[in-house]
Amino acid sequence: MTPQQRRAPTRRLAAVAAAAVTTAVLVSGPGFAEGAERVAVPPAPASGGPAPTYAPGPTEAPRLTDAPASAVPSVTPSVTPLDTLPVTPSAVPPVPDLLLPPYPPGVTPPAPPQPPVSLMPPQQLPAFGAFLDSDARGVARLADLSSWLGGADLRVGHTYLPGNSWSDIEGSPGFLEAWAAWRRRRNDRMLVLNVPLQERNEEGVPDDEVRALLRQGAAGAFDHHFRALARRLVGLGVPDTVLVLGWEMNGTTYTHRCGPDPEAWKKYWNRIVTTMRSVSGQKFRFDFAPSRGRDAVPWTQCYPGDDTVDIIGMDAYDQPRGLSFDEQVKEPYGLQAHVDFAKSHGKPISYPEWGLFRNGDNAEYMRRMLAWMEEHKPLYQTLTDYCPHGVWQCGANPRAAQVYRSVLFGRTTGVALPVPTPTPTPTPTPTPGGAEPSAARHPAHCSLPDLGDWVGHWVGGRLCLRFHW
Repeated sequence: MTPQQRRAPTRRLAAVAAAAVTTAVLVSGPGFAEGAERVAVPPAPASGGPAPTYAPGPTEAPRLTDAPASAVPSVTPSVTPLDTLPVTPSAVPPVPDLLLPPYPPGVTPPAPPQPPVSLMPPQQLPAFGAFLDSDARGVARLADLSSWLGGADLRVGHTYLPGNSWSDIEGSPGFLEAWAAWRRRRNDRMLVLNVPLQERNEEGVPDDEVRALLRQGAAGAFDHHFRALARRLVGLGVPDTVLVLGWEMNGTTYTHRCGPDPEAWKKYWNRIVTTMRSVSGQKFRFDFAPSRGRDAVPWTQCYPGDDTVDIIGMDAYDQPRGLSFDEQVKEPYGLQAHVDFAKSHGKPISYPEWGLFRNGDNAEYMRRMLAWMEEHKPLYQTLTDYCPHGVWQCGANPRAAQVYRSVLFGRTTGVALPVPTPTPTPTPTPTPGGAEPSAARHPAHCSLPDLGDWVGHWVGGRLCLRFHW
């Protein structure tokens, strides 16, 4: 699933309703002080430009930040420790939780936990990162997430091409440049790019039309779009990008789904890979990534073959409601089946999308999923970090956030680093040569509703809703 599919009018109506019972102030500049002057927000991109920002849907909590990344420095808030977890305390600092009220008077906060999972030696440490936003703001937030994780080395940058039009799928000008620049700064980084196989990818196209489109693709009707994408990536200096083609094809959400015609889908995939590999200078790796479980069709029926698949991934969220982690492992086409299938085909595994979902702030799921990945050593893993799935940009999951942070804190060489003494974050100064910006943060007890780019442009800033507890 992508953040884009969860955007709905009811989400915005809910945010407007909340404003009626809260004090609304405009957020601008360092500190986000009340009464501060408004900060200009860039206008919404023109048709064919960068992708729309992915945002939570109608059942999700507000995003922590959606201001332009370069406008505001990172701010380390004063925080209150979280509820206790069934692990031994340690010196790992508490999770910043900007949406929850402080503990009531007389209640003593519990001590934070230590990592519940044994650390891996450096040579076996899988590359990891998180999806933090689709555009340049996602790039900027990687540095702040790393800081929250004690300087952990986030070597994976993950984003999605939008699937509204073929020009999006070709990699529209301005969308991929920031990600390519981040990747080029270090040779050991990995750029993971989800690529739709059809335009109108989230518009509920009926099965008969999907079937016709798959057959056209299998016959070569869309080759030129993927050739254009390959040339753009090579031209940007990221010819080794990991391409997650047609993700979650075993479901019902996307126009690139497999179910209406699995044979045509496999031929289409093979044609795309062959086309992109024909571009001079490319070193792409192609990741076949269904969603966990059977879904609409068994994902094994969609597997296009070992010649065109380099990685066998899986999008694995904590769902459906009430399903334990052990059941997620053992279910048909579940976590164990994924590992076994990849091993039988001699392919590495990956987890391009994973996180919390239907079972809320599930610390046990977070602990078990991290342990699972430590055991089975995926090539890479990227948490989906926005509500309801995430832990850093979502204040609704403090217990799971504590587990995630304690396990990955300081992960640069496979050994957790000593926790540094907190120091105030200085105001950054612009650095010539394109230093990576810090992501914007919002003040405590303040929620930034996603009312759309046009609203922000009209009012001249982001609305900060302060909740008086």
